[in-house]
Amino acid sequence: MMSKVMNMDRLARQALLYDFYGELLTEHQRNIYEDVVLNDYSLSEVAQDQGISRQGVHDLVKRSTRILEEYEEKLHLVEKFVAVREKVHEIHGLTQHYEEKNLNQVMSRIETLSHSILEEL
Repeated sequence: MMSKVMNMDRLARQALLYDFYGELLTEHQRNIYEDVVLNDYSLSEVAQDQGISRQGVHDLVKRSTRILEEYEEKLHLVEKFVAVREKVHEIHGLTQHYEEKNLNQVMSRIETLSHSILEEL
């Protein structure tokens, strides 16, 4: 399961990590991380705006990313979210045009998926 999270687009992964754990960063870390990673400002732009060096911005983003990754390694919230989202997507797909499929198989699969989701929580 973790491989799905690790293989996702780097920017999408960083955004999810920030969504789940960003509040655990300091306000200064959040501001710089948001500008560089989420708002796609250059290191130079952020450095000038914040009154720090370009290297300082780079180091802070790298450190913040490491902090977010460490929270994920311990808590696995992003991993669980991605797994649940995929299962819900599959359930949604099963409910579309179900009359064309074996209803007992569809219901059995939905039951299996729903139990799996409840175990994730």
